[in-house]
Amino acid sequence: MSHAGDITPLEAWEKLKSGAVLVDVRTEEEWAHIGIPDTRQTDNDPLFIPWVFAGGIPNPDFINELELQGPEDRGTELVFLCRSGQRSAAAASVATNLGFTAYNVIEGFEGIPGPDGQRTVNGWKNRGLPTNVGQE
Repeated sequence: MSHAGDITPLEAWEKLKSGAVLVDVRTEEEWAHIGIPDTRQTDNDPLFIPWVFAGGIPNPDFINELELQGPEDRGTELVFLCRSGQRSAAAASVATNLGFTAYNVIEGFEGIPGPDGQRTVNGWKNRGLPTNVGQE
């Protein structure tokens, strides 16, 4: 494993409440149409840095954006989130190579597809953690 570890959404929420910073690596379209975690109950605003763009095109500026937006204190834990935990694992590994302590949220924001093909089984929003979903 090339990052600090895989954690559940509930473990991620506890880390965020303890001072970690959320890094959402989904696409702008996902943020706009599916929703985002609501971290207002924590001390840090989330970072929104896409790992890839629509169509799966890699973000060539990911490292630069993370270094510019990320905390100056590389000891601040980062919690990486994508839809299902795949892109965020890769992003957490890159962050680790940059000197950050980075965790991957294994269930992601939406989780895995259920028997009906819908993402209602697990993940950040299905675990009842705060989101902006349904807010105006």
